[in-house]
Amino acid sequence: MKPEPRPSHMYDDRPSRASLFWLRQKGLLRRVGILLFVIILLGGGGWLSFSMVSDSTMTGIRTRLAAMDPLQIKHIIIRGRQLTEEDEIRAQLGTNENNNIFGFSVEQARQRIDALPFVEHSTVERHLPDTIVVTLVERVPIAIWQTQGHFILINDKGDPVSEQTVTAQDKEVFRKLPLVVGQGANTEAAATLDLLAHYPDIRNRTVALVRIGQRRWNLLLNNGTIILLPEGAEQASFKRLSDYQTQMHLLERPLKSIDMRLSDRMVIHPLTIESDPSPPPPAQPGSP
Repeated sequence: MKPEPRPSHMYDDRPSRASLFWLRQKGLLRRVGILLFVIILLGGGGWLSFSMVSDSTMTGIRTRLAAMDPLQIKHIIIRGRQLTEEDEIRAQLGTNENNNIFGFSVEQARQRIDALPFVEHSTVERHLPDTIVVTLVERVPIAIWQTQGHFILINDKGDPVSEQTVTAQDKEVFRKLPLVVGQGANTEAAATLDLLAHYPDIRNRTVALVRIGQRRWNLLLNNGTIILLPEGAEQASFKRLSDYQTQMHLLERPLKSIDMRLSDRMVIHPLTIESDPSPPPPAQPGSP
């Protein structure tokens, strides 16, 4: 007796549950494979990130990665920005959200951002799968340097800071910066201003720091008093001044100058106010 044939069903060719599972996971596995490849290429083989690989070679690698499966940029994070406008950074970055994360050169983007007026240097990084991080170190002005009749913004190294993109709002802020005057004042300003910051009772009264003979400083206070500091002993002098201000309100007195150039004494010159001479008595009638 022959066995009865199995009934034919229209679903006999349907994939198994396991096959369906792997089909659903195919896209995910493909992305994971790409990420592993990128990690090996740019992480484990980190030497590729350095100068050993030309930018043209990296361009080819980026093109192949982009063709495999596009990873879109979802986040652009900018750190360290104080004076540089975010729009300027994004314009020089050369990419934007929703673009392919491998569709631009981080090195070329860094070079363009470094050319911005307030930027000293920057880094541009891909944080897979979807983030670009830009980190800036800016040339933030710390003072205004008066030299040869010009007023120049300077950073903590004494280098001029470009005013190319300075806004009206920036100028209002910069007007509050201390003024340093004289040859060599720009390169010595940062160290002295750092010391002065610890003595706000003096710092808040200081209008200008004048470099004398490229050796020492005079302080000009907002009441017109001039403080003559000794060479190389600024911190000790600030401490003495602060103590005298606490004890006797020295800086509030009408003084012409306070000479601190000698370590064992302080010479104070009071402000002398010349009174108008009395008018001569009127001439008497008949007098010669």
